Amino acid sequence: MKKIAVVGQPNVGKSMLINSISDGHLKVGNFSGVTVEKKEVFTKFKGQEFDFIDLPGSYSLKDFTIDEKVTSDFLKNENYDLIVNVVDSTHLKKNLYLTIQLLELNKNMILVLNIIDEAEKNGINIDSEQLSNLLGIPVIKVSAKEKIGISELLETISKVEKFSENKIIYSDPIEEEILNIQTFLNERGFQDSNFTNRHIAIKLLQNSKKIVSKLQTNIFWVELSTIIKDSLEHIYIHFDEKNLDIIFSEERIAISKGLVQEVVEFQKPKKKKCLTRKIDDVLIHKFFGIPIFLFLIWGLFQLTFEIGSIPMNWIDSGVSHFGTFIGSLIGNEFFRSLIVDGIISGVGAVLLFLPNILILFLGIALLETTGYMSRVAFLLDGFFHRFGLHGKSFIPLVTGFGCSIPAYMSARTLKNEKDRLITMFIIGFMSCGAKLPVYVLFISAFFSPENAGNYLFGIYLFGAIAGLIGAKVLRMFVFKGEDEPFVMELPTYRLPSLYLLWHTVKSQAVMYLKKAGTFILLASVVIWFASNFPKQIQNPEMSNMEFQTYSLENSYLGMVGKATQPLFAPLGFDWKLTVALETGISAKEVVVATLGVLYSLGDEVDENSETLLTRIQENIPFATAVAFIVFVMIYLPCFAASIVFIKESGKKIYFLYLVIFTTASAYSLSFLAYILVKAFE
Repeated sequence: MKKIAVVGQPNVGKSMLINSISDGHLKVGNFSGVTVEKKEVFTKFKGQEFDFIDLPGSYSLKDFTIDEKVTSDFLKNENYDLIVNVVDSTHLKKNLYLTIQLLELNKNMILVLNIIDEAEKNGINIDSEQLSNLLGIPVIKVSAKEKIGISELLETISKVEKFSENKIIYSDPIEEEILNIQTFLNERGFQDSNFTNRHIAIKLLQNSKKIVSKLQTNIFWVELSTIIKDSLEHIYIHFDEKNLDIIFSEERIAISKGLVQEVVEFQKPKKKKCLTRKIDDVLIHKFFGIPIFLFLIWGLFQLTFEIGSIPMNWIDSGVSHFGTFIGSLIGNEFFRSLIVDGIISGVGAVLLFLPNILILFLGIALLETTGYMSRVAFLLDGFFHRFGLHGKSFIPLVTGFGCSIPAYMSARTLKNEKDRLITMFIIGFMSCGAKLPVYVLFISAFFSPENAGNYLFGIYLFGAIAGLIGAKVLRMFVFKGEDEPFVMELPTYRLPSLYLLWHTVKSQAVMYLKKAGTFILLASVVIWFASNFPKQIQNPEMSNMEFQTYSLENSYLGMVGKATQPLFAPLGFDWKLTVALETGISAKEVVVATLGVLYSLGDEVDENSETLLTRIQENIPFATAVAFIVFVMIYLPCFAASIVFIKESGKKIYFLYLVIFTTASAYSLSFLAYILVKAFE
């Protein structure tokens, strides 16, 4: 089997290319020792088996971020047969920087010019044959989206045995010293089975620890080390710089520019602006850009609520009828209560909000795949700096509206540790999809349907503003220091890939249903058990409803809730809401499941039963409901996200700080909301 490392900078279409190459088996895991996702695709072509490994997107191999370190470590230390370097044809000069670093590894390599269809539409003509001659490796034009050039790429991969050494030429001073070292090694008769003497000379000038340790045992090392020292002194003098990373970085930039001049022909632009420029003139306008962004997000929440409410009613009715039907089949009261009041009420309350979550994820995926999100990051950079955040913080924060776990992981793109930690500390303020069911439940209970979308938008906006204020506080008092300057290239607008949208929404649906069918199912059963035991003896003077209320208050769940309820009494929470918050630490969907179990007790579940919405309206004051929403919005993320936070932050003590920060913020803002609403009621 041929093992192929697929490498490229972020957003060049590596994953889409692999999907276009094969509909084969996808294997997802983690790279050893880190939480970085590892994707492998296994496929066959003309009798050969290929294993494509999709390495994390990296701008360079200098280990600035965790993703770059994973990619660099794999390429330098793992065994593989070929590097497939994917570049964005519309930003060739920027992408070739990584290409040159990869060529310096002296491995078998193919350069893939992806998105070639858009490049040609924009008047960018690339002479791939000439580029291949200059680099000394095959260069294939491809459009992963349109599946152009896929067969040619697979054909080239299948024929790869051993390509000749790359033809990268550095500036005269460096080439002169490469030749000096190479000549010395040749004269001493030195040969290595893996590397040419030219490659060894380059790595010695780049101070490669691996190559130095390899040669230090040779008898001629003392003499060679003197030559290396003299060569470096010559290079330092010429460049007026003693940092080798900077020197070779400038070399790669210069080579990239030279290659583009040699192989790229830019057609004269037409007098009228291209479509991308016309759209940008509106969407990232100095004054109108941010209001347009807020309007689009507001529209997304309107659609989430309005469209989602239609299947939501169907699911609600279906769950109710299903509970009635199942209950009629079970004669044993204990098991009937377990199935109907525990499992169906708990899991059903979570499934109710699946349509809303899918609509929200679809909207976010649309904004990301079109290239709009990158522009919003650019647009908000100056605004973010006022709150002590980096412009690139926008991407993990927006990702946090979907799920905190990938949001924490995407914060790796922030090179400065303080910027990264501040961003991670406020990701929880961006309401994840798991909190959406709680918001929809309470909005539906207390507000009219025609204004529901506005209130939902207000909740998300309030959380984001609170997060920005929290970031400013952290920058001023905890993580002091200046944030880094922000640089970002704006990608060309693209029509979203239907396959990518389907894959994104399907993945989220499957993840949500897996939670409902496993973890939330278990949690619902545990909550049901804790709310039904120990069994109480009914006093003849009690009505059936009074006895059920008495039993619930004296259950294990009631004991826990009442023991901790005084802590939340200033917020207006009763013991049921207190328990719902506590179970929500495991997963925010469990908040709704808990309320579904607690407030559905008292009647048999049938088509005439009171719904959860009615129960909440009757039992929870409006001011308390507002305070509860605010608390859910801000307090500690779920258990799984907390584990990822610990791993990504690098220190367990940061998690303790996160607990203190989020709990204090949630309690303070909830108390303030409760007091203000009470004052205006």
